[in-house]
Parts: sequence; C-alpha cells; structure tokens
Amino acid sequence: MTPNHFFIGGAQRSGTTYTYQLCADHPQIEMAHPVKPEPKFFMNPDLVAKGLDYYRSHYFGQKNDVAMYGEKSTSYIEVAYAAQQIAVHLPDAKFVFMLRNPIERAQSNYWFSVKNGFETLPLADALYGEATRVAQYDPRKISVSPYAYLQRGRYIDYLQLYERYFDRSQIHVMIYEQVVKNPQAAAELYAFLGIDTGHVPASQFQVINAIEERSHEPLAPALQTYMQEYFAASNAQLFDYLGYEVAEWR
Repeated sequence: MTPNHFFIGGAQRSGTTYTYQLCADHPQIEMAHPVKPEPKFFMNPDLVAKGLDYYRSHYFGQKNDVAMYGEKSTSYIEVAYAAQQIAVHLPDAKFVFMLRNPIERAQSNYWFSVKNGFETLPLADALYGEATRVAQYDPRKISVSPYAYLQRGRYIDYLQLYERYFDRSQIHVMIYEQVVKNPQAAAELYAFLGIDTGHVPASQFQVINAIEERSHEPLAPALQTYMQEYFAASNAQLFDYLGYEVAEWR
C-alpha cells in the first residue's frame, strides 16, 4: 500500500526542523529528502505537473515498510497555491504547524534574513517599515518574502486558509514553547499521524537548527509595545481557535 502523506508546513523559525527530526526518527515515517533545500513541490507549477508518481519516486523511497510520507516545507503555511494543489492531489493529507511566540519568531526571522544576506536595516527600521517592504524581494532567489517578520506571525490567517481546503481534523497545531524537550508532545504528534506512540525519538532533547538570534537583547519599550499591539487581535483569534490561551506568550 502507498503510505499516507503529511506536511510540516511552517511556521518559519518556529522549530520546524526539530519537528522534522521527531518525524524522521520514527521507523514508520519517511521524510522527503533532501531536507535542504526544502522540496516546496506543491508551490511549483512545473513540479506539480510532473504528478504524484514523480513526487513519490523523486523525494521518497529510501526506507521500507513505512506508514507515512512526510514533507517539511515551511513556506506552505502562507502560500494558497500550495494548499490548493495539495487539496487536489492529496485531499486526505495531514498538516503539522508549529507556532512560536510571534514576537520572538519575528526577531528570529529578522536575524535569519540578516545571516542570509537579505536584510541590512536595523531591527526597528525593518519592523516599522515592513508594510512597504514585504513584496520587495526577488522570487527567483527566495520563494517568499524575507521581510514579512510581523505578517508571518499572524498565524490565525494561515490556519483559516488551510481550513478552506481541509477538515480541521487534518490539522495539528503545536506550540514551540510547549513542545521542545517535552516527551508527551512527540507522542501526541505520533497519535495524530496514526502511528506507534510508544517510539521515543532520540532527537527530542537536542537543539536543532539554532542560529544566533540575539533575541535575548531587550527590545526598546516602544518597539515592544508596537509588536504587542500588532499581534493582540490575531493572538486572541488564535487562542479562540485553539481553545486555550498560550500562557508562554504573555
């Protein structure tokens, strides 16, 4: 039988590589290879046109007797075309979204853009000026804007995007601050995927894909307030969606 499919679809700088490793460690899962660069198969019309047989043969096939094929492409969370194409080709697919305190995620995203040569502005200038810069990037070099530091943290917008195409039961939301080094989180993820929950992943206590973020440096009070106000409404909607308030984001 052909394994079922799931996707780790984002959000960027929220522990998705850690989530990937939890899945790759499980004997019943094969993750798409390579992990870098991410496949982003369903964002590319030319690749989608090659069909599912190409997708499965090109990115999978290194493990035998697996129950699930998984792909980590963090940009999927914000790309409607990807959601549409997965719905057409794999309507029963499952989705894992890892979310992080949006203020900390925005800072991490900023330092990631700095490290990769996309960002030259100071942090405050980049955040205050985001609205006019978010579309200013070369899609030939990077698939989504490297400047959407705040916009990318409006998680509820993206979850609602996926609920246009998939049943909520197909979506599993994980909170970064509640997951890292929490053994129960791995078991809950495996239960969602319908595989053996007794497996203990070797990676669950490892730090994976960390970069120097300098997020420990205090934000200027005015910038801190600006970001808190920016995310207040979307966080409230997210908490309603989840059915609880994420205390770690206070």
